[in-house]
Amino acid sequence: MKIGIFGAGGFGREVLPEIRAANPNADIAFVVDIVTKEDNTINGINVISLEQAINQRRHLSLAVADWRTRERISGVMEENGVAHFDMFAKSAIIYDAVDISPGAILCANSMITSNVRIGKCFHSNIYSYVAHDCVIEDYVTFAPRVCCNGNVVVGRGAYIGTGAVLKQGSSASPLMIWAGAVIGMGAVVTKKVPAGCVVVGNPARPIDRS
Repeated sequence: MKIGIFGAGGFGREVLPEIRAANPNADIAFVVDIVTKEDNTINGINVISLEQAINQRRHLSLAVADWRTRERISGVMEENGVAHFDMFAKSAIIYDAVDISPGAILCANSMITSNVRIGKCFHSNIYSYVAHDCVIEDYVTFAPRVCCNGNVVVGRGAYIGTGAVLKQGSSASPLMIWAGAVIGMGAVVTKKVPAGCVVVGNPARPIDRS
């Protein structure tokens, strides 16, 4: 099997060992938009261009934090018939009735509990969890140790920072994190967060941009 890890930065280098361990016979390469050096390698793995990866029909894992880049590359993949590669770490835990769309990366000690729906290219970094009855839309990023409690809806492209806590909602009134919102490191979110809003603190409040 030929696998490409799109993105050779820190997150891509963290994803590599899990992919390599689960696929010891795979041909793995880092993939970037354009290779600037010939025969470039990172951590012993060749770096190739996106064009090369497409021509080689590699399955791609999109290991870049920027959600718009993931969306762009996913579109290129769809146009060229290139499949997503799902990376589930050996220590990741997934319970019952979970629907995960293509392109997910669940890092070490991630947990998805029961009756959860997850959109395309979700990133769950180390020690993050998604509890019961949550909906995570496309291109969402959870940094390390995010605590997403039950009945939360996280909109497209939202970024949830390290150690953030999303309070549990209810089936009648889920906690809403709207599209493109950014939740700061260590924030405790108890109320809905509007689209594109940046919130920090405990309880989380919008940043004053005045």
